[in-house]
Amino acid sequence: MKELFQHAATTDGITVRVAVNFLPEQSQPEAGKWFWVYHIRIENGSHERVQLMTRHWRITDGRGMVAHVDGEGVVGEQPVLRPGESHDYVSGCPLETPHGSMEGFYTFHAEDGSPLEIRIPFFPLAAPATAD
Repeated sequence: MKELFQHAATTDGITVRVAVNFLPEQSQPEAGKWFWVYHIRIENGSHERVQLMTRHWRITDGRGMVAHVDGEGVVGEQPVLRPGESHDYVSGCPLETPHGSMEGFYTFHAEDGSPLEIRIPFFPLAAPATAD
């Protein structure tokens, strides 16, 4: 598992794993556009059923500009995870710089309706250097 997912964080028994890759075929450095794809796996290691309700991302570009992105669920879903279950999804991030980072949190609801803030680990976005 560690080989596929380079970054991980566990909060209240819920682990968020991230694998990130630069996509040169989706990027246009000459036009100031770089693109990464990230694969997230959320694993419920707790003893109760939880539902992912919202996401919050903090995206920082290479100039230090920060964008906050909030929304319901992930890629149009609000998955329910029973103990021992996991949920995977893939999404992407464009930047106007060849380097940056992402981090954030998901808000889950526990079975009793109480909110759980689950950390998404910090991960760098870095385009490979190219020779001119």
